[in-house]
Amino acid sequence: QVQLVESGGGLVQPGGSLRLSCAASGSTLDNYAIGWFRQAPGKEREGVSCINSIDGSTYYADSVKGRFTISKDNAKNTVYLEMNSLKPEDTAVYYCAITPFNPVPMVATLFGSWGQGTQVTVSS
Repeated sequence: QVQLVESGGGLVQPGGSLRLSCAASGSTLDNYAIGWFRQAPGKEREGVSCINSIDGSTYYADSVKGRFTISKDNAKNTVYLEMNSLKPEDTAVYYCAITPFNPVPMVATLFGSWGQGTQVTVSS
């Protein structure tokens, strides 16, 4: 059973950057795709980005393409989400989760082992 713990959130000004971490324990991530989702108050959880450990392919939602970068450190069993040029509309709780299936499209119900989330607030 994989346990995931997110960290790295915080308060940042528009245009700033943050790097989120998703640390896994209990099992290797090598057999899964790992996704980052976010949920803002009053909105549905949406898929932001994912990386497939099998072939290394990545996916980004249109709203973050060119600003966010997902990566995986196999030695640390950790996935990162580098977020640049942050906008107020990026404000949300960010979660990571895993799926043994094709991760695209990012359907939240196909992902499991959800972490507790980390708050990202973009505000001046």
